[in-house]
Amino acid sequence: MKQVHDFSKVEEIIQGYGKEEASLIPVLQEVQGLFGYLPKEALVKISKGLKVPLSRIYGVVTFYSQFYLTQRGKHTVRVCRGTACHVRGGKSVLNVVKDSLGIDDGDTTTDFQFSLETVACLGTCFLAPVMMVDRTYYGKLVAQKVPAILHQYKRKGGQGE
Repeated sequence: MKQVHDFSKVEEIIQGYGKEEASLIPVLQEVQGLFGYLPKEALVKISKGLKVPLSRIYGVVTFYSQFYLTQRGKHTVRVCRGTACHVRGGKSVLNVVKDSLGIDDGDTTTDFQFSLETVACLGTCFLAPVMMVDRTYYGKLVAQKVPAILHQYKRKGGQGE
């Protein structure tokens, strides 16, 4: 399911920053905010508009983990793989998330509802093991609770809606 985008808004964003190379990261952030990721067509427009080689733009985008080159899910599930979470059962939580969503780390469900990421640390070791869905933390998890949490985001009216 490929989305159709209005790339004219990319030019408006570039104009708002004065077409300066120093604006590359804020432009990328704003364009990603518009589309949810950075489509190739948008990167080409940014390259031309800021007069920055496309190879340099790809270098920036692939260096920073905040940028995505593929369409993301409506909800981002992050599972901590830090030491405290690992010791307290984080691997089981991750396995249930993978099984429940039918995807692996770094993937997005075919309906674009969920993207899964593992992270080195969520900074909430006292809640280990921890999972985040969008901006909501779920701590002191046991694997059996994961399907019900994810289900909240699947159904109409859930926290993620």
